[in-house]
Amino acid sequence: MSRRKLSSEEHELWNRVARTARPLPGRKVDKSDALPENFAELMNPKAPDPRRAEQPRDGVSPLALRQPPEPRHHPLERPVKKKLASGRIGIDARIDLHGMFQDEAHALLLAFLRRAHDRGHRHILVITGKGASFGSDGVLKRTVPLWFSLPDFRPLISSYETAARNHGGEGALYVRLARRKAGPA
Repeated sequence: MSRRKLSSEEHELWNRVARTARPLPGRKVDKSDALPENFAELMNPKAPDPRRAEQPRDGVSPLALRQPPEPRHHPLERPVKKKLASGRIGIDARIDLHGMFQDEAHALLLAFLRRAHDRGHRHILVITGKGASFGSDGVLKRTVPLWFSLPDFRPLISSYETAARNHGGEGALYVRLARRKAGPA
């Protein structure tokens, strides 16, 4: 199969997306590029200011020493995914993002996940669509998992995985929400 050559804009976009990929367990990754802190930075990155960059000492960045490690989302366990697919574990809520623009979908998904988390829901279905119509490559299908690593989403989500065929397959995600913290009684 022949592939076309990527334009410089497409190559830059691919590199930004590739930097957000998670390594397989046990694999080392070069952390020279930091993840964007919010949706706007993910979509419109700025060039780093060289005057503000801190110089690493002994090969370790001072910033890395000060920040606690970020929680990582892991895939759902296989038995849990099978139970969700068969209906033995109920889906507490679902949201359909079909046909939405990214900024609209981002805001709606964040508000939805916050409400579901506050209500104590555990398993959510997020329908992104496959994005195969009109020459689209599935923008929401590709970006929703990236949003889950942003600071707004990170504390709400425990894990996520592509949904089973009967729940939308490649066009949907099972999301397990993090447990609520017990508040003062």
